[in-house]
Amino acid sequence: MGSWVCDVLTAQGAHVICVDNFSSGKWNNIKHLNNHPHFRYIGHDIATPIYFGKTHPHAFSVPDIDRIDIVMHMASRASPFEFEKHPISILKSNTMGTFNALGIANLHNADFIYTSTSEVYGNPPNEFVPTPEDYFGNVNPIGPRSCYDESKRAGEAFVMAYILEHQINAWVVRIFNTYGPRIRWGKTFGRVVPNFIHQALKNEEITIFGDGEQTRSYTYIVDEIEGILTDIATPQAKGTVINIGNNIEVSVLELAELVIELTNSNSKIVHHPMPIDDPVRRQPALKRANEILKWQPTIQLKEGLKRTIEWFKTIIN
Repeated sequence: MGSWVCDVLTAQGAHVICVDNFSSGKWNNIKHLNNHPHFRYIGHDIATPIYFGKTHPHAFSVPDIDRIDIVMHMASRASPFEFEKHPISILKSNTMGTFNALGIANLHNADFIYTSTSEVYGNPPNEFVPTPEDYFGNVNPIGPRSCYDESKRAGEAFVMAYILEHQINAWVVRIFNTYGPRIRWGKTFGRVVPNFIHQALKNEEITIFGDGEQTRSYTYIVDEIEGILTDIATPQAKGTVINIGNNIEVSVLELAELVIELTNSNSKIVHHPMPIDDPVRRQPALKRANEILKWQPTIQLKEGLKRTIEWFKTIIN
């Protein structure tokens, strides 16, 4: 997702500094910007302090950049299969990383936007689906997903603390199941859309956890980026948490069947045991996005999948 933001902002004439250690991204996603006069890549883990505009004796320093207008903190592994393998890295990205990013914004008097997640809601009961931003969540603090769920919740608390204590200008969006070209894929990541597409194109078995009746709301990357950038450009959204996602609820089984149809695949669907604490339903309430941002998604699932499938065909053998 970050590479898409870099593309849009540089196309609009902005000077973009991309700080990334590629724990959840790839150089291939931004290499086309490498020689762009308004783009600069810095290899660094945001969970470790970084200073711009001055030299710090005990931290990574970038002294030749002395002005920053907007800080966008979008770092974190977000794939369920990584929660068991990289929980400490995930915790650090959303706590220490958020703290460090907020420190940059505060030092430079910059605007700040934090990309949180629908996972802060945990597993809401049916009466809170579609889920509004004022639902406080049903999250297991010691479960296998807690490194991500709870650290994102803590990240939001860091943002609100900086608003209260330092009066920074900050925005928070909660993202719902984004997909599209450049999405990470592979058996070790556990992302449902890329895994289904890859399996279908290879005519492999499509693996569904549980009975497949659990739902998600899938947001195409173009809609997501538009929503995020609209949010930070809207003064009325400052300090307000806003859901950014597609509010069409689709079961995982329906998704698998649609991917098979669009890829003309011979894949068969197989079922595996449901992971612990996997949310039963996921659907955003978009009232705030509609009323405050005047924003709503426009690219529906079938069209978004077609575009994503075409991209996958260019990268797999």
